[in-house]
Amino acid sequence: MPDEAPANIADAYKSAFRGHPAGVAVITAEGPDGPTGLTASSVASVAVDPPVLVFSLSTNSGSAGVILGAPVFVVHLVDSLSVAVARRFASTGSPAADDPIWGTLPSGDHYLPSAASALRCRPLSTTPIGSSTVVVAEVLDIVVGLEHGEPLVYHNREFHSLTDRSRLS
Repeated sequence: MPDEAPANIADAYKSAFRGHPAGVAVITAEGPDGPTGLTASSVASVAVDPPVLVFSLSTNSGSAGVILGAPVFVVHLVDSLSVAVARRFASTGSPAADDPIWGTLPSGDHYLPSAASALRCRPLSTTPIGSSTVVVAEVLDIVVGLEHGEPLVYHNREFHSLTDRSRLS
């Protein structure tokens, strides 16, 4: 017997995307109280030349508001080795500027050295849509981490790693 149908389009939409795995990123920016950030599963590549990416944020307050107001921010692509970082930024409150989780880029921006890659970006455009904002950003600099774990995805409200056992070819 099939599961009960969602009550409305919003519930059906959430259900559909809950079953659609997405990569995991942590987006950080410098705020008035130091560096802040959040975990996002909406980051996607747009173009290579120039390098451009896109993501959406669900609110203009807190860390999202800082990121939306920043002239530059850092998008960290995280893997299974940094799942603890993804979890930390998925909850309220960011680590203080003197926390050892942070490193400093040559530009002076804080970043997360444990991430698989850190992409320093500047916003090209922001588009409010309902309670979310879509951000298109140009990648200015990239730091690729030395260690790499398995790919990390967010699926059905949980983090999962992809291993060779998950390959279908």
